[in-house]
Amino acid sequence: MELFSTLADFILHIDGHLQVLASEYGLWLYGILFLIVFLETGLVVMPLLPGDSLLFAAGSLASIPMSQLSPHWLFVIFSVAAILGDTVNYSIGHALGPKVFSFKKSRFFNPDHLRQTHEFFEKYGGKTIIIARFVPIVRTFAPFVAGIGAMSYSRFIMYNVVGALLWVAVFTYSGYWFGQMSFFKDNLKLLILGIIVVSVLIPGIEYVKHRFRSRAGLNAD
Repeated sequence: MELFSTLADFILHIDGHLQVLASEYGLWLYGILFLIVFLETGLVVMPLLPGDSLLFAAGSLASIPMSQLSPHWLFVIFSVAAILGDTVNYSIGHALGPKVFSFKKSRFFNPDHLRQTHEFFEKYGGKTIIIARFVPIVRTFAPFVAGIGAMSYSRFIMYNVVGALLWVAVFTYSGYWFGQMSFFKDNLKLLILGIIVVSVLIPGIEYVKHRFRSRAGLNAD
């Protein structure tokens, strides 16, 4: 419980925490940011790590005149981390195979998320890898499901690279752009909170729709 409360505090006050990390670690912050994005995209047990809000907050931090961060270096580092993370995730799914659908729910693994992502593949096909980049939780499970057997690696790597570049560019450069505007600079916390709310809302809506479809199927039987 303490781990989740600490994680929640980091996500909700991510801009302030990044400023503290920047003052303490300087350019080593690049490595910390790389690791967070890599873990969020690379390990199926880490879907709650910050993604969209982290990219946006880092981009806004780079807009500060005295900042040591460069939005262009952030773009490169985040992109590499996202591409490598999804590749590792795909490889793990490929190694484990379809048997993961029978795994029991645990503190770090929810098979419902796996089934929800599988529905994304059935609906959107290979484009799921790109679309999922903008949907928290599904973003972490999409390459895993692709590795289980939903997609060949040659197709996956193409969608992986395109999705990563789009995702990183949208949020990092948006943060950098908004961070230079006085109005948004003064209300940055609200803007980041809005991103978090929308990020949580999207998978939440999909989960509710999934529950309704499941109940409708049971009633039909």
